[in-house]
Amino acid sequence: MLKTFKRTAIAATLIGGSAVAALAANPMVGGAAMYPDKNIVENAMNSNDHTTLVAAVKAAGLVETLQGEGPFTVFAPTNAAFAELPEGTVDELLMPENKEALAKVLTCHVVSADAMSSAIEKMIADDGGVHDVPTVGGCTLKAEEMDGTITLTDENGRTAEVTIADVEQSNGVIHVIDTVLLPAS
Repeated sequence: MLKTFKRTAIAATLIGGSAVAALAANPMVGGAAMYPDKNIVENAMNSNDHTTLVAAVKAAGLVETLQGEGPFTVFAPTNAAFAELPEGTVDELLMPENKEALAKVLTCHVVSADAMSSAIEKMIADDGGVHDVPTVGGCTLKAEEMDGTITLTDENGRTAEVTIADVEQSNGVIHVIDTVLLPAS
């Protein structure tokens, strides 16, 4: 009985340690733990900083896609980033008749790859300081790095900074950004 208890206690300690290590590997986002064994949508739904993004993903009909196998890299704008758009823009995009335009905006934040920040930084360096990032939505973002911070510039000249990098997901990675990137007008 004592042997069984000791084995159980050791196993619980090891499992608990693994859980702590897994949590430590991923940064908190929007006050919530981000679990590497959950997909992009499951984790985003827990972030208090991404409620607008989640509502937009639902309105655009992209939930199933972003829950798919991937891999995906998502540059995820915060609620504050959406709030910086001209007044009424988000409400207008969320209207059912604008579903296609909303999907275009959102997919300009998605890349069909699992690109951690170290890989992005290497691509930037290999390309002489600026790397073109083709998105699922057909946009091309310009990635640059300065003093360890990655920025992305859309086709309209809007620049977003990666504020939280390398949030691992079961189907890719999320990089939190501070600006909504837009397709060319």
